[in-house]
Amino acid sequence: MTAAGNERDYVQSLERGFAVLLAFDEERTNPTLAELATATGLSRPAVRRLLLTLQRMGYVANEGTRWSLTPRVLTIGQHYTATKAMIELAQPHLLRLAEQTGESASLAELDGHDVVYVARVPVRRIMSINVAVGTRVSAHATSMGRVLLAWAGPERVSRFLEEGPLRPHTARTVTDPVELREALAVVREQGWSMVDGELEEGLLSVAAPVRDRSGAVVAALASSTSAGRLAPERLRTETVPLVLETAAAISGELGYRDASPRAVRDGFF
Repeated sequence: MTAAGNERDYVQSLERGFAVLLAFDEERTNPTLAELATATGLSRPAVRRLLLTLQRMGYVANEGTRWSLTPRVLTIGQHYTATKAMIELAQPHLLRLAEQTGESASLAELDGHDVVYVARVPVRRIMSINVAVGTRVSAHATSMGRVLLAWAGPERVSRFLEEGPLRPHTARTVTDPVELREALAVVREQGWSMVDGELEEGLLSVAAPVRDRSGAVVAALASSTSAGRLAPERLRTETVPLVLETAAAISGELGYRDASPRAVRDGFF
């Protein structure tokens, strides 16, 4: 918390409970109490109390010494989706884009150093990671992240760069802050982003901003493919116009008046 007066409102036990829930991932699908304590940095007695509380609430279950999440955790994401009109409005547009391109179409929002998939129409598996709604990937190494950072504002970008080093996912990942700022300036100038092999070798993606009624960028729309299926130049000439058109259509549904592919760009770089 930044303001001292707000410290009284901070519930640390709730933070710890979420830390335990978030410790369940692809590497720890059925962890032991000790493994969760190591992952969260909490003591074993504290993790035990939290697990028992979560078990009583129906969010985790145990078998012997191992624990697992229950389907009830999905309701948290369902409640989020139910309250986001944008996701419902975007779904038919994502489906249409996927049909037009024959490739996966996704919608994502910025959360910390990551982009989080909030809607997706998969077509074929092109990434080694399992991409689904709720999946988090590094913002700096993705076309969606570049779009969201490009319109996030100078203070947000500076904080993003100051909070930690840019992780190299491949040999092509941009990890230099100056180079990333230059890349974001290009994105704002042209109105879309293309990233080639920075998150994963052979993965190509293009993204465009989705705006709300006020013109603020609230999400990024992306189409992804593999270098073996489509060359970067063809992606630029064939897919980018479709992505821009679809992003403009979603923005129009959200009330953005100037919902044209060439959206207003108020640069700050």
